[in-house]
Amino acid sequence: MSREPRIETLTEKKLVGKRVRMTFSHNQTFELWRSFMPVRKEIKNCKSTDLFSIQVYNENFDFRNFNQDAEFEKWAAMEVEDFDNIPDEMEAFTLKGGLYAVFIHKGPASSGTDTFQYIFGTWLPGSDFILDDRPHFEIMGDKYKNEEPDSEEEVWIPVSIR
Repeated sequence: MSREPRIETLTEKKLVGKRVRMTFSHNQTFELWRSFMPVRKEIKNCKSTDLFSIQVYNENFDFRNFNQDAEFEKWAAMEVEDFDNIPDEMEAFTLKGGLYAVFIHKGPASSGTDTFQYIFGTWLPGSDFILDDRPHFEIMGDKYKNEEPDSEEEVWIPVSIR
């Protein structure tokens, strides 16, 4: 993982995909992606082949006193030009713009816990930023290879200046 993030201002994005409410103790990420991947080609107006894994947390979600039973919404999605042709069983999602700290997670997807522990336990408390109440997401692009040791994905954490 790249220890120092780049700080980027995201412009609003239109996404189409599937979502599920879940908790970390009852993680349904695998099932969500298993249902999304076979039908993703039905999305006709994609801006790229990048996959977005989005987490929408309640504003009272506590990252410091982590509760694995707290509910959140998880999306599997792709960016689109517009919302004109949304396939059946999929929904539109507007990702609001704003300031993000962008980390590169290198390695198997299953080792992501180490990256998130560093972000929330070390980097964020020692930075000039605070966590903002907007969706968190990962972008899985051309370098993403799931469980391969040379896999890479971008981890986008919403922040604002202290």
